[in-house]
Amino acid sequence: MRSNIFVVMGVSGCGKSTVGVQLAAALGLEFLEGDTLHSAANVARMAAGVALSDADRAGWLQTLAERIGAARLAGTGLVLSCSALKRAYRDILRQGAPDLHLLYLHGDHDLLAARMAARTGHYMPASLLVSQLATLEVPEPEENAQIFDVASPPEAIVAAAVARWSSAGE
Repeated sequence: MRSNIFVVMGVSGCGKSTVGVQLAAALGLEFLEGDTLHSAANVARMAAGVALSDADRAGWLQTLAERIGAARLAGTGLVLSCSALKRAYRDILRQGAPDLHLLYLHGDHDLLAARMAARTGHYMPASLLVSQLATLEVPEPEENAQIFDVASPPEAIVAAAVARWSSAGE
């Protein structure tokens, strides 16, 4: 059986939540906003403009991997939004489902910064974009990643992701 576990990844402002919600709806899967599982301390750090360390992220990533594993075990599938900036972070997520699918959303700095500046009610300040871009490790070919430019409309990204996943099961 092919995996129906998806991680929509990328830096802040790339549209992970928007694409994730639409992908989950298109595939009839649960959507989980990974940011909602950050500790209060992590949220406070980010809101203050402090980039998280690997140690800060460790418990959060393990919690996400457990949620992925539970969905895989139950056979229910899952679409998770998570920055997953480093290969090591994605490897932790794969502990829950080694065959998970990555959708890597990328865009140029100016577009991402404009998106971050335009959104309201989010704790992540635009000042952390440079740090996230510096930390980002682009997924390697063996990581089962689909790569999308966020200059494309979310609907087009979702349609392409669904088409690829559907054709892979034939």
